[in-house]
Amino acid sequence: MDRNRLEEIVHALGDRLEGEWLLLGGAVVALWLEPRRTTEVVDVIGFGGTAAERHALMELAVGLGLPVEAINSAADFFVFRIPDWREQVEVFYQGARSVVYRPSPTLFLLLKIRRLSAQDFTDCLALLAKARKGALELDVQRLTAAIDALAPTEDAALRERRARLREALASCPSKAIDVPE
Repeated sequence: MDRNRLEEIVHALGDRLEGEWLLLGGAVVALWLEPRRTTEVVDVIGFGGTAAERHALMELAVGLGLPVEAINSAADFFVFRIPDWREQVEVFYQGARSVVYRPSPTLFLLLKIRRLSAQDFTDCLALLAKARKGALELDVQRLTAAIDALAPTEDAALRERRARLREALASCPSKAIDVPE
């Protein structure tokens, strides 16, 4: 799906469904970071993680002429493991019936770091390029700690991507972190 189709899906999500939704993955990259990016699947989750939300997403897909598997809500498994994820979202589209959010730059990277496929790495670099231009702030300390906490891997390419991402983070602006006294 290209940018135009993804915009149509996001607008339908905000205008036809009730609730709060978090757009993730390749769709958010194409609409926010890299307009040439395409994706086969739209990763979107409901804030409640309910079966009713999943069903509504499937109905929306069918209504848009898409197969139900074109909209994936399985990312909630990973999102809900991040304790402050709700504080790490930003309004992306205010629809007539609901709000569609995107992850903050820090949440975006936290969600990509664990798997860090070649495409994930490319997506992370697109976000870091935007951050370096001053448009985004990152919690570099938190992200570096997340990379350092990953289990070792036998995959040499993955090890290299992790090291390169860690190195790239060092050149990005970091938000100030309030440390309790």
